[in-house]
Amino acid sequence: MSQIKDYEVIVVGGGPGGLCAGMYSARARRKTVCLEKFLPGGQIALTGEVEDYLGFEHISGAELGQKFTDHAKKFGLEVEMEEVVEVYTDGDHRIARCASGDLYRAKAIILSTGGSPVKLGIPGEQEYGGRGVSYCAICDGAFFRDKVIAVVGGGDAAVEEGAYLTKYGSKVYIIHRRDELRAQKIIQQRAFANPKIEFIFDTTVETVNGDGGVIKNLSLKNLKTGAKWTLDVGALFIYVGFRPNSNLVREPLKKDEGGYIVTNDRMETSVPGIFACGDVRSQLVRQVTNAVGDGTTAAVAAEKYIEALEDRHAQRV
Repeated sequence: MSQIKDYEVIVVGGGPGGLCAGMYSARARRKTVCLEKFLPGGQIALTGEVEDYLGFEHISGAELGQKFTDHAKKFGLEVEMEEVVEVYTDGDHRIARCASGDLYRAKAIILSTGGSPVKLGIPGEQEYGGRGVSYCAICDGAFFRDKVIAVVGGGDAAVEEGAYLTKYGSKVYIIHRRDELRAQKIIQQRAFANPKIEFIFDTTVETVNGDGGVIKNLSLKNLKTGAKWTLDVGALFIYVGFRPNSNLVREPLKKDEGGYIVTNDRMETSVPGIFACGDVRSQLVRQVTNAVGDGTTAAVAAEKYIEALEDRHAQRV
């Protein structure tokens, strides 16, 4: 039988941003729950190694995610394994409806629902995830110093990140299924002028092949000629899109052209009482560091929003 569970703040999503928001909210003595459908830590829990989070020179993503969770719980954050399927407003209440049928009710909701990179869906991609297959050059590029690196994609992200990876790799191949790039011309020009980058057009990656837990090569196919061959690489970075999980809110929510939630500098969305932080929010980069910063701001802003509600209610009385 479904239940209505009352809190002051609900955080939807248990990634770094959500857990940080939950910690600050609980620390402010607000009854706070974080609803996470998978593992606390979010995407970072699936990351093999992290070395770009201040204070941790080298730590596994799973361990860092667990530390975030434990730290937040010490301040009183409740973490529940629930899948939120809808968020909506009901007067001064903000409601999170879960797949279980339970309703979580609060004065403010912080969305930290993140998103996920679009995957190729080819053999070996999942098997070597975190062990050579990556979707984030800033996160993982340094692990492949002096290796041959392949990048899949033809848009701004693929070409820019390919150029970034030349800081580490001995050579970078950018593989694109079409005969021309979709990236901005200025980005293309810089990449074409980079002696460490080589483009492979009209080609798809069919399989990721490895041995002993590391990538050895990629099986490629030319879409025009049908020719097949293998390319020896030490890493594969995939940039064929990113989907923000931004469709939970029933009310019309302002988003950018990519579907990311638009907020102001207080992490307020276009729906009062609903805040957003981390990868689901429209911003320049998607890193753990800016997610926790967003979470801090969202929690403080939510606290001020609730205080204003309480003041208005007190004045009515």
